[in-house]
Amino acid sequence: MARPNRNQPAPAAATARGRGRRAVLVSGALAAALTASPLHAPPAAAEPGGYRREAAECEADPLAPPKREMRAEWIASVVNIDWPSERGLTADEQRAELVDLYDEARANGLNAVFVQIRPTADAFWPSPHEPWSEWLTGQQGRDPGYDPLEFAVEEAHARNLEFHGWFNPYRVAMHDDPGRLVEGHPARRNPDWAFAYGGRLYYDPGVPEVRAFVIEAMMHAVENYDLDGVHFDDYFYPYPSSGQAIPDRDTFARYGGAFDDIGDWRRDNVNRLVREMSAAVHAQKPHVRFGISPFGIWRNASSDPNGSDTRGFQSYDSIYADSRRWVREGWLDYVNPQVYWEIGLPVADYAVLVPWWEEVTAGTGTHLYIGQAAYKVGNDGAWSEPRELARHVEMDRARPGVHGEVYFSATSLRTNAADAMAILAREHYAHPALVPVTPDRGGAAPGRPVVVGAEAADGGVRLTVRAGQGLVPAYYAVYAFEGHDGLRPTPCRFEDPRSLVTTVRASDGRETVLTVPGGGAHTYFVTALDRLHHESDPSNPRRLP
Repeated sequence: MARPNRNQPAPAAATARGRGRRAVLVSGALAAALTASPLHAPPAAAEPGGYRREAAECEADPLAPPKREMRAEWIASVVNIDWPSERGLTADEQRAELVDLYDEARANGLNAVFVQIRPTADAFWPSPHEPWSEWLTGQQGRDPGYDPLEFAVEEAHARNLEFHGWFNPYRVAMHDDPGRLVEGHPARRNPDWAFAYGGRLYYDPGVPEVRAFVIEAMMHAVENYDLDGVHFDDYFYPYPSSGQAIPDRDTFARYGGAFDDIGDWRRDNVNRLVREMSAAVHAQKPHVRFGISPFGIWRNASSDPNGSDTRGFQSYDSIYADSRRWVREGWLDYVNPQVYWEIGLPVADYAVLVPWWEEVTAGTGTHLYIGQAAYKVGNDGAWSEPRELARHVEMDRARPGVHGEVYFSATSLRTNAADAMAILAREHYAHPALVPVTPDRGGAAPGRPVVVGAEAADGGVRLTVRAGQGLVPAYYAVYAFEGHDGLRPTPCRFEDPRSLVTTVRASDGRETVLTVPGGGAHTYFVTALDRLHHESDPSNPRRLP
């Protein structure tokens, strides 16, 4: 993940851009008016006809937020940026910290977390390939006394947050001394696999055995834990260090083959990792999505006519990341570029880069989530204004090809960017959003659920929901309509997220008790969703009081 001291363009005055919100055409509406139901109605499945959706086009209210939108935060573990906040905390302290971060994410209206679980060729789970991470206990290889990844996944799902495991493929250590690695570390057993550069240790991406090993090490987590996504950041070849050359000339001589240019060879090495990791993830678990968060600039138009109208650091040339190709080749389910600059910055204008990335992803099936620099809020220039992040979201929502945002990072959202996050939570994330459905990852909507009981409870509402036929849902979405008019909602009202109260994880069985916020005279409906976020028809209505 790019850091505040990286080669960042200088601030400048912002330029105005049209905002507005996208008016989208969505499918799925009720075929006819719904009939009134008493409080203790029989199961909807027993009613003649029941409910069904027919194809319909509903133009979204321009004042409504999108019903589907990725809203995520990065939770970084390297050098204890976010979690754990320091090395050597007890297992209970580590667990409590993560629960607090998750609860804050839900309170802020987020629906996913990208948690760093392999920061420096180490592991946040008992891996047979790599040692326990030093960022847990302060000593590489020391057992933390519990399984952090298992806990992190279970607690995220308990709050119905998607869990994306964030891996750094090639970084070995934040120092350059192999002797400081734990005895038996793969980089010590295979010294020709790694090189020192810029004060750090890296696996050499040009060594085929390295690529095979890091894929195997990361896939162990995919195979053994219930991840929703696999996520890479922007580190492949290291960022340039002044006056130093990457020490891989011998590797190039050995493995360069027909490549005349070492840059082309390096890009091919990274491309092979991306392609092979994508294939491995999807072969093992087709429902798990694979995405990368590249540096925000691929190439400038002055270097390549396909590049963006920018004048900044070029990741294609300097860190050998051909991120545009990854998207165009279909290797990614989502791309999450770090567009870490403000609107109007001359050398790297947010308002220029987001449309460029939208054009890159158009027609590919790859979702576009924009990486947001929450860590910059409070800095000079445009970032001294807490509304800068809100302006980004407003601009993105005006572009149909943008599917959401990811914020770096969790600690910033509770410290320097707390006011900015409060604005987002109040103005843009006040209502829940479903995660967008990713094309080609399979899945199907579960059967229509049945609400078999409803009662007021603890300042909210307790609904007892029975799963419909077939697939057991991953979670439920609860809709509330005011008064008894809600018993006859118009066809498009389920497409307006302002009626969406909450989402709740389903139990393992066929029946789940949902406690949801609410009160007063409302009519409630429930839909069922699979883990890939396909949504069922709505349940029978239940009204209170």
